[in-house]
Amino acid sequence: MKIKFLLLLSAALTLATFKGVAQAKFIHSHNDYANNTPFYKAYNNGFNSIEADIFLVDGTLLVSHSDKYLFPDRTLKGMYIDPIAYALRRDTTRRLNLLIDVKADYKKILPALVKELKPLSAYLMSPENPTGRLKILISGNRPQPGDYKDYPTTLWFDDDLIYPHTPAQWDRVGQVSLNFENWSKWKGQGAIAEADRKRLQKTVDSVHTHTGKLVRFWGAPDTQESWDTQVAFGADIIGTDRIEQLSTYLGEKSLRKPTNVAIPNKLVK
Repeated sequence: MKIKFLLLLSAALTLATFKGVAQAKFIHSHNDYANNTPFYKAYNNGFNSIEADIFLVDGTLLVSHSDKYLFPDRTLKGMYIDPIAYALRRDTTRRLNLLIDVKADYKKILPALVKELKPLSAYLMSPENPTGRLKILISGNRPQPGDYKDYPTTLWFDDDLIYPHTPAQWDRVGQVSLNFENWSKWKGQGAIAEADRKRLQKTVDSVHTHTGKLVRFWGAPDTQESWDTQVAFGADIIGTDRIEQLSTYLGEKSLRKPTNVAIPNKLVK
């Protein structure tokens, strides 16, 4: 009995130690186009993932969060496609996610996007090219899971756990992104309520267990306390509008994934 108790205690302590060790994270530039140096600030600060919101206007993909602020010189090609092509040619070890948030009719926008991505085709990650150094993730207005098969395998999909998926449909999902405010109204100052922390932890654990996908929370407070909390409850990708601050914070704590590591489609055991 005593030996059995000691074995159980040892296992519990090992699990507690594992749970308590903060794991390295991927970092995501939320609404990247809104900062004062789109693409380059995030890229040069070692971000693994960059976000651009797009509209289709007269056949051209424009970058903006709202259709009230569409300008002809803010094209997806000029702000992201061309800079990424140049950056990946120069640094042959670099890997990157480009998360495209589709802000209008995906049935019109996605074909235009596929055409726009052709100059990057050699870099695009797909099941046929698993070592591709650029993964394109589709978020916002996007097809339902049953229609993923109608799109090129170079497009991966961001999921919010609303619709059921078959195993084949899950294979097209690149990550899970969830609205933080659906789990907690915490503003990122002081300690998060324990009940909220447990809900967030349970959600991340459930996604990991049942889908194997990495988890990102959007709309989370953008503070150091929030970054600490997200790392602690296991969020895999930390998003920010404060590019330099998050980069410095994770670097000082040795918590950031290197830039030559691709954000995987499933957790690596």
